[in-house]
Amino acid sequence: MRKKKVPLRKCVACNENKPKKELIRIVKNKEGLVDVDLTGKMNGRGAYICYNIDCFNEAQKSKKLDRALAIQVPAEVYDKLMGILDADE
Repeated sequence: MRKKKVPLRKCVACNENKPKKELIRIVKNKEGLVDVDLTGKMNGRGAYICYNIDCFNEAQKSKKLDRALAIQVPAEVYDKLMGILDADE
């Protein structure tokens, strides 16, 4: 039996390729709204970040999510991400 191919995605902060299930997806839809997509199935442009507080801090400080999505990410999205990372620990 063949092994199923695991989709890999790159974290915008640390640039490491990891399985898609191990990353948090931030998505920008056609209307320009940015939100956290925990299902990985929302329509729109996606950027990924590790479940790691260091990657979160790096992405926020250097505005890497803003560049990846070509839009200014609102503070509410960063707050939501921080809540997810706090709950994960």
